[in-house]
Amino acid sequence: MNREAFEESYQRDWDDLGGLLEQLDQRRSEIDLRRFPELYRRVCQQLALVRTRAYGRDLERRLNRLVLEGHQHFYRESSRSRASFLQLIRFFFPRAVRKEWRLFWIATALLYGTALLTHIAIVQRPALVYSVMSPQQVSSLESMYRDSYAHREERPSDSDFLMFGLYIYNNISIAFRTFAGGILFGVGSIFFLVYNGVIFGAASGHLAVQGYSENLYSFVIGHGAFELTAIVLAGVAGLRLGSSLLMPGSRPRTVALRESSKELLPIIFGLVVFLVVAAFIEAYWSSRSTEPALRFAVGAGLWGLVSLYLLRAGRR
Repeated sequence: MNREAFEESYQRDWDDLGGLLEQLDQRRSEIDLRRFPELYRRVCQQLALVRTRAYGRDLERRLNRLVLEGHQHFYRESSRSRASFLQLIRFFFPRAVRKEWRLFWIATALLYGTALLTHIAIVQRPALVYSVMSPQQVSSLESMYRDSYAHREERPSDSDFLMFGLYIYNNISIAFRTFAGGILFGVGSIFFLVYNGVIFGAASGHLAVQGYSENLYSFVIGHGAFELTAIVLAGVAGLRLGSSLLMPGSRPRTVALRESSKELLPIIFGLVVFLVVAAFIEAYWSSRSTEPALRFAVGAGLWGLVSLYLLRAGRR
């Protein structure tokens, strides 16, 4: 391919990238940056071809200028994204949670209150566990927590990453159902909070009857600080959606729903981070063969850290 054919083939890429760079320099808010990475990579490849085929210093300088400007904007935008994420975690997420403190305590009562009542009921009448779980599930639960984690043989380290992915999938699916249920005027979120509370209460009550409580609580206390809090926050977001549909004020319901969804974005992003952290702890710490005393100490520290973060972070 000669120079004329080369320029004719790729002139549009150069014009498009130059136009995007000009818009970025002017800091326009309506820029569509989805094509920017691909355009930037293509022009880099074309610059390499110009140098290899000796198409001329003028063309090389032109493409080199585009590549240098693209490089500056590409990594500047990446840096801004990282800064925005850190600001979200440091300020906007805990502030958004505190703003919804009433719904936070309602969701907490629905999850933990139901779990406590179910636990007490099954301790008083152990046969009730079979109204919540099948005999196979009860048997599997007993075998899972019959032995203390301090005396178990650790699973191979190469399976930790697979379990990490499995825990993320499981945690996010629970949180998503709890949040998305809010679209049913909040009823779906209430159902999933109560349902998860019943399941956890039934498990803890039955294992208390069997004498395996320490094995259960020493396992869940570490990652539970992030996982259970994230489920509560998913309930908060779902209840907030439901309340915007039930009480839209003077706005149409669709407008109220859209505005509430935007306000809830910090909570949604934050609870996803919590779920990833919970999955990491569950995969790499909770399943380790560690003495219960150390597990409880670490778990108490993590619960204190989460509480302090949500109460104090972002106040300045």
